[in-house]
Amino acid sequence: VDVNEAIRKECLRRGYSERTIETYQDCVKKFLEFTGKTIDKLGKKDVLDFLYSLDEKNYAGSSKHVYLNAVRFLLEDILDKRIKLNIKYSRVPERLPRVLTKEEVKLLIGKIQNWKHRLMIELLYGAGLRTSELLNLKIKDLNIYKSYGFVRAGKGNKDRMFIIAESLKDKIKELIKNEGLQNEDNLFLTNRREKYSPRSLQEIVKKSSCLAGISGVHCHTLRHSFANHLIEQGQSVSEVQSLLG
Repeated sequence: VDVNEAIRKECLRRGYSERTIETYQDCVKKFLEFTGKTIDKLGKKDVLDFLYSLDEKNYAGSSKHVYLNAVRFLLEDILDKRIKLNIKYSRVPERLPRVLTKEEVKLLIGKIQNWKHRLMIELLYGAGLRTSELLNLKIKDLNIYKSYGFVRAGKGNKDRMFIIAESLKDKIKELIKNEGLQNEDNLFLTNRREKYSPRSLQEIVKKSSCLAGISGVHCHTLRHSFANHLIEQGQSVSEVQSLLG
């Protein structure tokens, strides 16, 4: 059984998002690496040992909940094993999200060598976008001259407006011109003209944060930081909430 493909097919059948599919695949990969077993030999003890290893590494309750869901999905829905896992983890984050200072954001972005990758992270932070929202942006969603764009069918299936920073307008226009992008194209495409994966974006942030000597940074850290910096500038919480969707 090709586990990755089996997870993808079953997730698509249930209408799960691309992000959920990748998360489940990643969690299951780590579980299988931990056990060192073939899928036909997996049992309840393997799951409990794996979850205990996450406890020892001080994983947050919300993270352990995701791993548990992914492993349960593999065993019960893919492999049709009847293993009762009556474990519950708190989904409430056990610590406040990491927030970067403006100086740290500049330092992190400055470490990204690839021009297009740097623009991706600048827009991710500068517009307070979710990873999926950035990667799904199309040229037709942007009104660069008027400094705004639209997130289409974001969280809760709602559209919302976001601001394009003045410093990014010429860079975005240059990207569109250089790559010959059309109205229906995604703003950010790989060299193979494919959409970037969330994991690719995370790798860009991970690598640049390491080079900048800043630990514990993820894509959503930039979104939290964007919100925090707006509030520091005097924006009201309700204004920031509407910008973040």
